Amino acid sequence: MRLHELYPFPEERKNRKRIGRGPASGQGGTSGKGHKGQNARSGGGVPAWFEGGQMPLARRLPKRGFKNPFRVTYETINVGTLVAAFEGKTEITVDDIYQRGLVSKNAPVKILGDGDVGAAVTVEAHRFSKSAADKIAAAGGTAKPLEG
Repeated sequence: MRLHELYPFPEERKNRKRIGRGPASGQGGTSGKGHKGQNARSGGGVPAWFEGGQMPLARRLPKRGFKNPFRVTYETINVGTLVAAFEGKTEITVDDIYQRGLVSKNAPVKILGDGDVGAAVTVEAHRFSKSAADKIAAAGGTAKPLEG
């Protein structure tokens, strides 16, 4: 016998509550909701986070810092990974990088300097780290930063 073969016997399974089926069911009349009040009403009840009128936890805790709405988050890729993914290609554009699925679509791309560049290759991206631009230039290629 294995773990996935275990199951409760039918007599051990709990029957569901049959609500509003007369007094003999034990859940007749008010259907187990007591008499009147917010929780007895149709569609009634309080949300899980309600604390009975006490100042809610989210409002008791202090707020810290701020969120910069103008922050630009770049998708990064190392120059070694990039050259390995486009073996034998002399020109790599941002669209090629998106199509190959190396970074998220339409996010600005930054090339980082980890890895080696064997052949002269022209790379187009939004940003380059200094070491990545130096490695590409040392191999005889060019790093073309995009505007915007």
